[in-house]
Amino acid sequence: MAAIVVLFELAPDQALGPEGVGPGVVAVHAAGQDPDVPEDPQARTLCGLDTAPMEHAHYRPTRPGEPWYPPELEQQRCRLCEAALHRL
Repeated sequence: MAAIVVLFELAPDQALGPEGVGPGVVAVHAAGQDPDVPEDPQARTLCGLDTAPMEHAHYRPTRPGEPWYPPELEQQRCRLCEAALHRL
C-alpha cells in the first residue's frame, strides 16, 4: 500500500463542523487508497471497520515525522490502525 486515506468515525447523528473536525469525532482511522480512485478509501480500515459510514478527513502530513492523523486528534487515533501502519 503506497498511501493511506485518513477517516473520521463520528458519533451517531453527528456531522463535521465547519473546520472539518468537532466533538463528534469518536476515532480517527486509516484505510488504504482505492487503486482506481486514489482519493477514495478501500472498503475497510486497517483495523477492519467498514469505511462507508466514515467521513474523509482530507488530512495529509505536510512534513516528514508528522503523525498520520491530525495532531489535535491524537487521543482519538485508532491504536489498531496505527499498529497496522507500523507493520507496513
